[in-house]
Amino acid sequence: MSLACTRSLFFTVFVAGALVLGASYYLEYSVGLKPCGLCLLQRVCLALLTSVCLAAAMHGPGRLGSFLYWLLTLLYSLAGTATASRQVLLQNDPMHQLSACASSLTELFASAPWISVVQQMFNGTLDCMPISWTLFGLSIPEWSLLFFAAISVLGVYQLLRLVWIGRQRPLSGESSHLTPISD
Repeated sequence: MSLACTRSLFFTVFVAGALVLGASYYLEYSVGLKPCGLCLLQRVCLALLTSVCLAAAMHGPGRLGSFLYWLLTLLYSLAGTATASRQVLLQNDPMHQLSACASSLTELFASAPWISVVQQMFNGTLDCMPISWTLFGLSIPEWSLLFFAAISVLGVYQLLRLVWIGRQRPLSGESSHLTPISD
């Protein structure tokens, strides 16, 4: 895998993540949509993913560095996928979850430590339930889920590709094929 290909792919993911992050801030500050706790967790995952891709694009890593950067990208995108899928689940079937929900994120932060707040966010808050904006019939968490799932697929593909290349050409320069030892 060439250095230019690695850098341009990381930069492309960085630009896509920055655009999605910018769109989320636009919807909050210009349109007036208030993000819920799960939305904020998705933003954190997106910011971490975007910063890793920016660092990788600037660094221009070799094969081992690319593997580590893609592994971090995959971990952050899977975390984003988990939070977005939880919010989509809450929005599509809110009635069975309603009794276990806290009333708002500010109430959670006022009454509990932060680890308990994160746990309650995954249980759901009343802020996460309503669908306040759609584009082409998909809500914001559904778009977020699509983005994180696409980046996860890309991360898995790149990691498998790097493993495959590593089997063909090891880092040490030795042949990856076993040769019989002769006397």
